[in-house]
Amino acid sequence: MMAGRKRMFPWPTGAAALALSAAALLAGCLWAPQPVDPPVELPAAFSAVGEAPATDRWWQGFGDEVLDGLVDEALAGNFDFLAVWDRLDQARAVAARAGAPLWPSLEGRAGALREVVRTPQAGRVYDTDWSLGLLAGYEVDLWGRLRATHGAALLDVAAGEQDLQAAAISLAAAVARTWYLLVETRAQLELLQEQLQVNQQYLDVITMQFRKGRADATDVLQQRQLVERTRGDLVRLQSDLTVVEHELAVLVGRVPGTLETPAAAALPELPPLPDPGVPVEWVRRRPDVAAAELRVQAADARLAAAIADQFPRLGLSVSATTSAERARDLFDSWIASLAANLTAPLFQGGRLRAEVDRTRAVAAEQLHDYGQTVLVSLAEVENALTRETRQEQYVRSLAEQLVLARQAKDQTLENYTKGTTDFLRYLTALQSYQGLQRQLLAARLDLVLFRIDLYRALAGGWENDGL
Repeated sequence: MMAGRKRMFPWPTGAAALALSAAALLAGCLWAPQPVDPPVELPAAFSAVGEAPATDRWWQGFGDEVLDGLVDEALAGNFDFLAVWDRLDQARAVAARAGAPLWPSLEGRAGALREVVRTPQAGRVYDTDWSLGLLAGYEVDLWGRLRATHGAALLDVAAGEQDLQAAAISLAAAVARTWYLLVETRAQLELLQEQLQVNQQYLDVITMQFRKGRADATDVLQQRQLVERTRGDLVRLQSDLTVVEHELAVLVGRVPGTLETPAAAALPELPPLPDPGVPVEWVRRRPDVAAAELRVQAADARLAAAIADQFPRLGLSVSATTSAERARDLFDSWIASLAANLTAPLFQGGRLRAEVDRTRAVAAEQLHDYGQTVLVSLAEVENALTRETRQEQYVRSLAEQLVLARQAKDQTLENYTKGTTDFLRYLTALQSYQGLQRQLLAARLDLVLFRIDLYRALAGGWENDGL
């Protein structure tokens, strides 16, 4: 500013301060999120209790370092899980955008106008006009519409965070299930190879006895059929093994065929049964249930915003402009103004009312989805508890059957060697024993899988500093 030049900046400070103070008082939030009780009656307790507390990083309870590494790799590289992160980032951006109208807007304007005027006296005359201006606007949130809209978006973010937690739990469970399916398939292959070797040895023996006239041709054919059946099972299992290896690679974000895992791994011994706790506390801890409740609250906020949209809106605007024929004179004088405008919907053809009806129906839908989520979650916990309890009994029964089947096989072989029984009876005992071996291995896998299902049903979240 040049010396001696008086700067004029006639802001309407008194009126502006009064208007903005009134706006702050009027912009009270008429809507606030409230906890939503599940629309179903929760049981007082679960059907079973455990000894160990439920933990979020439940897979570490197996004491399997390979599984720990696979889960960490999946949480860092699974593309479906990364897409959930992206959806959460989208929700955060939408929430930031929805919160922008709660703040005043400020725009700057600059312009230059050059006119050419031709007169008989002066000929061609050039006239230049320079201008600068600031414009601020603010909508007074009289009925809480803007705050409700922003609140709904923030609740969407919170629901997205819970979705991420649920996705992490599901991904960890999928990795654990696939890993132990791979371990069991390898064990089945090893068992089948041992059984094939045993069956081939018996085939060699029975063939030699047939050549000596001590065995019937039917005995040879039946044993040969058993050998070929075992070979066929091996081929099928080798195919299954490749498929499971590919599935595990995809889960951790690898190209199929590029994931190498230790071949010596075994199915784990189960740690103590986790304590599910009290249903009324558990239901608040489970992320998919929490997400469903948050979506009910978000729908309620959008209903409040739709109702408020039917009422008048009050907008305030403040502007300051300066203009001059020379750029260096722009700041010599200013013109400031304060304006308020009130707009009200008079006739919209039922559009606003229809939107209220729609958002009310959405809120009812979300409440029903919330109730269904709670019921399904309760069923998952109870089913997992029941299945593991019954599966433990089944595994013990199979183990006892296997002991008896081995005794029967050995006794039948002894009787066949003595000539007191035929080969068919021994072959039946052998097939029963080998089938029980495979059946017990599969049952132990199911027991581990049921425990994984229980952990997934009870898990309350996933520790991550990025949220």
